[in-house]
Amino acid sequence: MTATTNLSAGLTAGHRERLMRLAREVSFDVGTRLFEEGRRADRFWIVRTGAVELDLRVPGRRAAVVQSLGHGELVGWSWHFAPYVWHLGAEAASPVRAWEFDAEAVRAMCAQDAEFGRAVAEWVGRVIADRLHASRVRLLDLYALYGSGSRI
Repeated sequence: MTATTNLSAGLTAGHRERLMRLAREVSFDVGTRLFEEGRRADRFWIVRTGAVELDLRVPGRRAAVVQSLGHGELVGWSWHFAPYVWHLGAEAASPVRAWEFDAEAVRAMCAQDAEFGRAVAEWVGRVIADRLHASRVRLLDLYALYGSGSRI
């Protein structure tokens, strides 16, 4: 986890408070699929407890786990950008408690308040950069001849 992917560091207290007004508590058992790559992205989560693993389909192989997310982290960013389709898959690696958000409601809130919308977009953008880096490093470790050379 990096500071930029965590809710408390990603948004100001005021913006977090506004976002949390839309939250509903959910829980997932171990092995529950939160979403599948290529399917419609209509919600997202902030992990309260437990761990969620992000995975990527690799042709001819089992899906590769590219990152594990924990407390305070954003699970899912594809909801923020059209065409709103998941770019990864996600599964509960342990019992998970999370806050769930309706993507359409959050996008509407972002559209109504430019400052809030910009803050959410910047946070989601930092999350995307983190996920891209983590995915690249993990896939190089799994499939490149000499790995990524990075030990993060």
